[in-house]
Amino acid sequence: MFGRVALGALLGYSIGFERELRGSHAGDRTFALVALGSAAVTAIGVHNFPDSAEKVIAGVVTGIGFLGAGVIFRGDTGGPHGLTTAASLWAAATIGVLVGATEYLVAILSAILVLLILEAQYLPGLRHLSGEASRDRRSRGEQDRGP
Repeated sequence: MFGRVALGALLGYSIGFERELRGSHAGDRTFALVALGSAAVTAIGVHNFPDSAEKVIAGVVTGIGFLGAGVIFRGDTGGPHGLTTAASLWAAATIGVLVGATEYLVAILSAILVLLILEAQYLPGLRHLSGEASRDRRSRGEQDRGP
């Protein structure tokens, strides 16, 4: 069970490291702790309460929603700020749930997918997939060229 908790923390840390690298207030330790907690609670639920493990998982999902809502706040423009970090935090918790439920391969591949999504705008071959590129062009007054 400790191995599951440690793997969850490691995968969460990797996502949090990316967020911290990009200047987010919630960083590597926050993400590692969220994924660790999700993995631990899920592992206990699956191991000790197999008939009601879905209730344990639902509790994790609900709880992380409140934590994610705390990450989102209004910026100087009055609009929401921190949505990507909140969504990343929710994804890290879900990865922790996958690890806690012994779905290791899916958890690892999901963590890689989350990192690819977060880094798409910074990777030369994937930048066009991100909405950031078209938003940047619009802010410079350039026309969006469709496919």
